[in-house]
Amino acid sequence: MSDQNSIAGRLVDGFWHNNPGLVQLLGLCPLLAVTSTFVNGLGLGLATLVVLTMSNVLVSATRRWIRSEIRIPMYVLIIASLVTCIELIFKAGFPALDRSLGIFIPLIVTNCAIVARAEVFASRNSVALSLLDGLAMGGGFAVLLCALGFVRELIGHGSVFARLDLLIGGEVLNGLQLIDGGFLLALLPPGAFFVLGLAVAGKNAIDQRRREAAGFRLSI
Repeated sequence: MSDQNSIAGRLVDGFWHNNPGLVQLLGLCPLLAVTSTFVNGLGLGLATLVVLTMSNVLVSATRRWIRSEIRIPMYVLIIASLVTCIELIFKAGFPALDRSLGIFIPLIVTNCAIVARAEVFASRNSVALSLLDGLAMGGGFAVLLCALGFVRELIGHGSVFARLDLLIGGEVLNGLQLIDGGFLLALLPPGAFFVLGLAVAGKNAIDQRRREAAGFRLSI
């Protein structure tokens, strides 16, 4: 197995080098709209992770029987079936979180990142590699959702992990209020763009420093 297809290589690619939200800027609608709190980001991130991983596996397993002329509708059909299952699970097991996420659970069907991974990777690789790719890409997207939710909640509400009971249950898991009040802009759509933009700029700065350091070592 090549470095790019190794476990470490796929994880680094999904979480950093080719992160769907941070690098490809796919799935911006839920990324910006839902991440007003950490719990919302975590809930949608887990749902997206499961759908992306399972759709990769199913597309890879059935790619020999899917005609190229109808492959995109078939991918969407597979993804929609998985999203329906996830939505039913949320409604039955996490009704309060399902109400909080609203329309954005069904809208996972339209997430370009999921269709893109099915077309670009899962339809051309084995089930094992497609499973690994789904975990890496879905995990990277979920971590970004959680990180944006954490930062926006901290700045906007002055709290962290608020309403964690929606996901886990129990009144004791109801967040920590660190400061009174907050900066309302962080909870609005412009605040989401600002936080995402800072995250993208930070990643690009780190990558630039690494390239400059690598070039300096080679020049010695």
